Amino acid sequence: MAARDLFVNSRYIERLERLLKPGSLILDLGCGSGKPIDKLFVYRGHSVIGIDIAKKQIKLARKNVPQARYIVKDISDLRKEEFTVDAVISFYTIIHVPRETHRELFEKINSFLPPGGLVLVTMGSSEWQGTGDFYGVNMYWSQYGPEKNREIIQEAGFQLILEEIDTAGAEKHQVILAAKSSA
Repeated sequence: MAARDLFVNSRYIERLERLLKPGSLILDLGCGSGKPIDKLFVYRGHSVIGIDIAKKQIKLARKNVPQARYIVKDISDLRKEEFTVDAVISFYTIIHVPRETHRELFEKINSFLPPGGLVLVTMGSSEWQGTGDFYGVNMYWSQYGPEKNREIIQEAGFQLILEEIDTAGAEKHQVILAAKSSA
């Protein structure tokens, strides 16, 4: 979505990229068209697997970033240990699946990563659940506030590296960068 270009995600992505080993494999949950995130990681020598529920977005992603692998899939249907990757990124996606499933989703994400593996996500900056118009499309949101998000991520076996409310653009999101605990 072009409007999402209003968000200044580059500093979070750069922070994640500095922590990655060269040639890392990154799983992008809710990859959309593959731009700009997947394209950047591929340009920097990493491998990307992108997942999105929208067939049209996956078609665009395959065109925009042919070096990446793309899968049409609902992230709610992920299974534990389905992937083995070095990092997982998910911008503006988790807030669109039922919040009651967020902890289970982070447990699955944890199962994809080695100890020290990284996750970079945007979450809700306030508690809310419902539907509304988003640029002419009726969208569903289901999100907890920052405290509950931190609790879910930590209880799923992650240690926080960065956590803040991003206020760039017309929306607010909690951005969390975390590493899988060793134990």
